[in-house]
Amino acid sequence: MVAGATAAPSAVDWDADQAVTQLYTTQYRPLVRLATLLVRDSATAEEVVQDAFVAMHGAWRRLRDPNKALSYLRQSVVNRARSVLRHRAVVEKHAPKALPDAPSAEQGAMSELERAAVIEALRHLPSRQREAVVLRYYGDFSEAQIADAMGISRGAVKSHTARGIAALRSALEQTT
Repeated sequence: MVAGATAAPSAVDWDADQAVTQLYTTQYRPLVRLATLLVRDSATAEEVVQDAFVAMHGAWRRLRDPNKALSYLRQSVVNRARSVLRHRAVVEKHAPKALPDAPSAEQGAMSELERAAVIEALRHLPSRQREAVVLRYYGDFSEAQIADAMGISRGAVKSHTARGIAALRSALEQTT
């Protein structure tokens, strides 16, 4: 082979490229929304999703059922979001406490206040409850999809979701 020339991609490589490109085109935004709700930061969420796509592309040949690639991606995003949150917890544990930010002018609107209250209440939920509630009500996933993404049983999904909703309800009633 001549130096500087590239070999033509094999059929398997091309299939992986084509499949990942198709998934990226259709699922990038929903996965970023999911990750944003989990990690509470859109830039980090984009990195989490991009890393998940890169990892899936690299592991495409090992993927037993290419039809489950979206499930693999969702689970990868959830797992990577957990890693980000664990890392943040360690950093926050050792970082000096900062003063709270002053409220912005936009928060004067009633809808922003309500949304902020819900997001704040979500932040105080235990991580499993937060993940189950976010996947169910913001991601619009079924119980089976949530169980698959979180790696738990459907019964545990129901339990985490019910407890999370009860805690949210209680927290939001206290703020009004």
